[in-house]
Amino acid sequence: MRLSLPKTLWLAGLLLLAGCASRPPAASLPSAHVPLLLVSVDGLRPTDVTEAQMPALARLARQGVVADQGMVPSYPSLTFPNHYTLVTGLRPDHHGIIQNTMRDDTLGPFALSDRNAVGDGRWWNDGLPIWVSAEQAGLRTATMFWPGSEAEIHGHRPSYWLPFDKTMSPQARVERLLTWLDLPADLRPTLLTLYFDQVDHESHDFGPDSERALEARQQIDRALGSLLDGLQQRGLAGHLNLIVVSDHGMTRVAPGHVVAIEDMAPAEDVEPINGGQVVGFVAKPGRETAAAQHLLGRHDHYQCWRKQDLPARWHYGTHPRVPSFVCQMDEGWDALPRKYAQQRPNRDRGSHGFDPELPSMRATFIASGPAFRDGVHLPPFDNVDVYPLLAHLLGIAPAANDGDLTPLLPALKAP
Repeated sequence: MRLSLPKTLWLAGLLLLAGCASRPPAASLPSAHVPLLLVSVDGLRPTDVTEAQMPALARLARQGVVADQGMVPSYPSLTFPNHYTLVTGLRPDHHGIIQNTMRDDTLGPFALSDRNAVGDGRWWNDGLPIWVSAEQAGLRTATMFWPGSEAEIHGHRPSYWLPFDKTMSPQARVERLLTWLDLPADLRPTLLTLYFDQVDHESHDFGPDSERALEARQQIDRALGSLLDGLQQRGLAGHLNLIVVSDHGMTRVAPGHVVAIEDMAPAEDVEPINGGQVVGFVAKPGRETAAAQHLLGRHDHYQCWRKQDLPARWHYGTHPRVPSFVCQMDEGWDALPRKYAQQRPNRDRGSHGFDPELPSMRATFIASGPAFRDGVHLPPFDNVDVYPLLAHLLGIAPAANDGDLTPLLPALKAP
């Protein structure tokens, strides 16, 4: 549902569309479901959730549940793969969003900037996101920019959703989400998601320790503070389960720490599928041996494998979309086409996509609400475990997944 009307017209249209949706009548909907709000702050490092930088979020962490040393992302530690992992409980190798940029023999190329591909459910159908399961169970859902939520997946969409708009401020996103919670009880969503990209963007461009990145974190914290105030004003503060996550961490990339993809293997031997920190190649016809000779093994600043030989702990390499050769950059190094590498400003930058086991790649996990105990500190756990927690909180049967609720049981009042 694409919404760009003035607020009064938008809300009226929202009610009309919601009333026409195909679902059980309101009287048959579960009445005891506690609302669940899942928030992502893309690229937020757990170490940045401090009183000095993010006081509202730090207060939530102190009072509720927090993974002090972070949550371990799935491989590759990139945005779209890990956001879809969080809501499906599947590793990227199983849900099919194996990269931010990828290629499918049938569907062609996929990139974050390709709105047609992002909105094509065929890319996402290897997974079953939590909003689809919730809709199938008769619950209304609302998604604010969560990767995957613009597509019709297995024949379903969220009851309320918006196409990604990077110009929409964090405060405006919060205000829109609160209007969903203001809907009449029979139209109000039980599951909601909210996504912020600003911290990731500024950390990439100027480095995670830059003033610009700090300002972005403070901006998001103010928006989260406004969200908490809005929940309090609506009497929902103690009656809504709130989970704040990030998809991955971030680390500094020093000036000059970039490898030209053209130097990794000759163009006559390989075709690069993607770049950045996890670089995929396919050999050109008849050039498999030459490609292997150039790529395989240890190099300065990166290492390459055949897809079937990747380290087992990454749980990666079986999906058909994974290129036949995968190269992993060392922490703090990027790989880009030469023309882009030469255009890079001579300043610190930030990147992720490195080995998920690195402390710098750890993601944030904070939770609070009636289902959670107070003052709980969790050791690191895999982000696939978030999905069975979401299903548990919603009271719906989880789809087949790679996660395990066990590491999160100590956080729950009544596991």
